[in-house]
Amino acid sequence: MKKSLIALALVGAFAAPAFAEDSAHTFTGNVGVVTDYIFRGVSQSQQNPALQGGFDYSHSSGFYVGTWGSNVSWVQTGNYKDNNSLELDVYGGYKGTAGPIGYDVGVLQYYYPGDVVAPAKNTDSTEVYVGLSWEFLTLKYYHTVSSHLFGWTGVAGEKTNGSGYVDLSAAYDLGNGWGVAAHVGHQTIKNNAPASYMDWKLGVTKDVGFGVVGLSYTDTDAEGCGSASNSYCWNNKDVAKSRAVLSFNKSF
Repeated sequence: MKKSLIALALVGAFAAPAFAEDSAHTFTGNVGVVTDYIFRGVSQSQQNPALQGGFDYSHSSGFYVGTWGSNVSWVQTGNYKDNNSLELDVYGGYKGTAGPIGYDVGVLQYYYPGDVVAPAKNTDSTEVYVGLSWEFLTLKYYHTVSSHLFGWTGVAGEKTNGSGYVDLSAAYDLGNGWGVAAHVGHQTIKNNAPASYMDWKLGVTKDVGFGVVGLSYTDTDAEGCGSASNSYCWNNKDVAKSRAVLSFNKSF
């Protein structure tokens, strides 16, 4: 699976655009590389680089579907699954506008190929989401509907369905290819207060013509190595500590 993702990314990066766009249907793709795959403030690649890519289809009516993948390390190093090095996301939803307000509703499935290592819970997770946007601001809420979120259990072994993530983001175009972005979020793990936390991010991007280069700083108040719970001390690494991340992304 990882080799397939790398091959897909290389084809996307160097081949001529093969996607067509008409008045009703739009197909797009993207590939990228980051020095660390940070998701909701937490390193998914054990603070190592990651190769990423995806495809999206949208219809003029507002409906859309897409898929996105990245290499990850936490699933196998955390002894959740054997033979895993990939996260594959599949999502779909509907976007529209009501006056100056944009809205977005949909469902997102996170899939981590591999064999579950008992007694760990399956890391595969499903969230439904709803979002509102205005000008350069976006507010989005994700709600867990699978029995567990990313393999988390409650402090007494309970299910973690009903967990939620609130994401408030801003992205502003400065002109001449420059952009700035900011984000603050809060992850609630149901029945597991020590694993719940806030995260924040500041970033700048530059369109260099053949792609977009980015630099971001992320941090959290999650309980890492040496804390009372060690909730985010994975394989002896504090995966939720502050990080500076370089990225390069290309859309086609």
